[in-house]
Amino acid sequence: MDIRDIEINGDEPRTIQAETTLSLDDPRACRVALTGGKAAALARATRARLPVLPGFVVLPPGAGGDHEGHDLWPAWRELSGDGSRPLVVRSSSAAEDTEQSSMAGRFTSVLDVRGWAAFRDALRVVRESSAESPGHAMAVLVQPMVRSRIGGVLFGVDPVAGRTDRMLLSAVRGGPDRLVSGELSGTDLRLTRRGRPVRDDRAAAGPTLLTGGELRRLTALAARARSVLGGAQDIEFGFDELTGRLWLFQSRPVTALASRPRPPRRARLLGPGPVAETLPGPLLPLEEDLWVTPMAHGLATALHLAGAAGRRRLRTTPAVTTVGGQAVADLRLLGVEPPRHRLLALLDPLPGARRLAAAWRVGRLRSTLPRLATALCAEVDRALSEVPPPARLSTAELLAALRWSRSSLVALHAQESLAGALLPPGAGTATAAGLAALRAGRAAGLPDDELAATHPEALALTTPSLTRPLRLPPHPPTGRADPPPADRAALPARESLRLRIRWVHEFQVRLVHEAAARTRPPAALGLLRWAELVRLLRDGAGPADWGERSVSVGVPVPDRFRVADGGVVVAEGDRRTGRGVSGGRVAGVAWDGAPGSRPAEAVLVVRHLDPSLAPLLPSLTGLVAQTGSPLSHLAVLARELGLATVTGEADAVRRFPPGTPLLVDGSTGEVAELGGRP
Repeated sequence: MDIRDIEINGDEPRTIQAETTLSLDDPRACRVALTGGKAAALARATRARLPVLPGFVVLPPGAGGDHEGHDLWPAWRELSGDGSRPLVVRSSSAAEDTEQSSMAGRFTSVLDVRGWAAFRDALRVVRESSAESPGHAMAVLVQPMVRSRIGGVLFGVDPVAGRTDRMLLSAVRGGPDRLVSGELSGTDLRLTRRGRPVRDDRAAAGPTLLTGGELRRLTALAARARSVLGGAQDIEFGFDELTGRLWLFQSRPVTALASRPRPPRRARLLGPGPVAETLPGPLLPLEEDLWVTPMAHGLATALHLAGAAGRRRLRTTPAVTTVGGQAVADLRLLGVEPPRHRLLALLDPLPGARRLAAAWRVGRLRSTLPRLATALCAEVDRALSEVPPPARLSTAELLAALRWSRSSLVALHAQESLAGALLPPGAGTATAAGLAALRAGRAAGLPDDELAATHPEALALTTPSLTRPLRLPPHPPTGRADPPPADRAALPARESLRLRIRWVHEFQVRLVHEAAARTRPPAALGLLRWAELVRLLRDGAGPADWGERSVSVGVPVPDRFRVADGGVVVAEGDRRTGRGVSGGRVAGVAWDGAPGSRPAEAVLVVRHLDPSLAPLLPSLTGLVAQTGSPLSHLAVLARELGLATVTGEADAVRRFPPGTPLLVDGSTGEVAELGGRP
């Protein structure tokens, strides 16, 4: 039936509009092909006695001839109370709110429509919004306008985490339109099926806008909608400002449920942790085999000697590994994270038995470890000094030197870990020695290569790399105070061992560069694994796909995560409290270390405690890091300088962008925005 023009005299039409309408309680309104997805869902909910507002559907043009219904004018007049009650005019396309696509926000809705003329305009505007979706007939849903005290959206599942045993709620003051339009972000809360906030979310979301009783009414409504309409629903709701009644404004299927992988129940808790101090960046395959594998073997030896873990566990659970080319540690095995269940850990007799069996070893180690460390350092120094320059080595000698370097790293990492756990820190650090060497070399005008050769302690300020050229930091700025003098002989056992680890790294880099120069044509050996490099140097045969390999820099791993099937990284919930490393309570301004942008009272906010940052410390007010050990190079140096330092501050780089005024307490671990949220 064609739509006839209406002549308006005030609010009275001179001719009766022949468009066809169906009431929401009419059984025919449940047909999606006739009334569209939105109206059909509400019609089904109405028949099931869910709290749906009364209303009617204006059928698409041409549909009224086959379906007996009411004309538009009397339907509007009855619902609006002769124009005294405001209405909501909303789209209801057959392509909208389906299980395949919600088309949310694609079509127009008009709120607070008053009077016949405004209603006719709203009807036209809503229909015209369907022009972007040709071929889909547009019905129009009309209902009374309700003033909501609280409105929002409730998903019958958690679409973000991909969990069907949780619901995701977002609520705002006023109607849900302010939320779905993006005007407000809303208060988010995850709920159990019984309407209880998930424990971890209650504190994170702050005080909820809804009472416990209202949350239970909402989840009961979601359960009824799921039963009536089939499957989890995305519902828009509102609590009436006058009566407090809960209304269902819209219900549609959840169309996008994230398939977030879930790690096995006993998956290890991993993170960069303390290994980021030595290997902070992404690694090439050969770098993994040269540096991470020896570190893992060395830590396994130390953990066994200290009675922290048994041989069987250490064979199947490496303390250090790589994920996506980045070195990560088993945080619980290394003691960075406490046991999952403290009470069970206390009752478990095995760790105690290990400690008892290892007590005598530890007791002897405490007295002998300094001598062992001194002997090992002397042996490494002797071996490094006796090796000719790499260019004078035969290929066989070059391979033998690489084998020695890997085995020496195992011993160095084992003793360094034991020294850190069993011996007092002592005075002086390798980082402080590196700063003194850097000052002396810069004062003498030495280039980086010559400075590293004559003052090898300066290598403590760099991280190893097979591809990046050696670049020492610029001249340390003058600031609060120079670090205390330290030299190779005065360093305590642990720092002496750490310095030798860095020297062996650099020795390996030069050997690999020489091996690469001997290939025809010179090739990037970093893409090889250790066994492939051995085969190349021994037999001259490289892997068949060598030329097809490329470097892939992945997304940085989270500070704390577990690995699901297929190697998918799943971030673990972060703590919001850091660990105080160095005393002092200071105020300053966050800085990311970018040159030329340092504020007057700079608090350096970084992801890892990278040793190359050491030259910046004397002129800083504070230091905040997402990960890092209190025994790291920078942490020890910060204590010596009296620099307020906090580590383990989750997501600090994102939370505290440059320019953020910060309060840093190196005693309590508190980091807070001045005048903002902690």
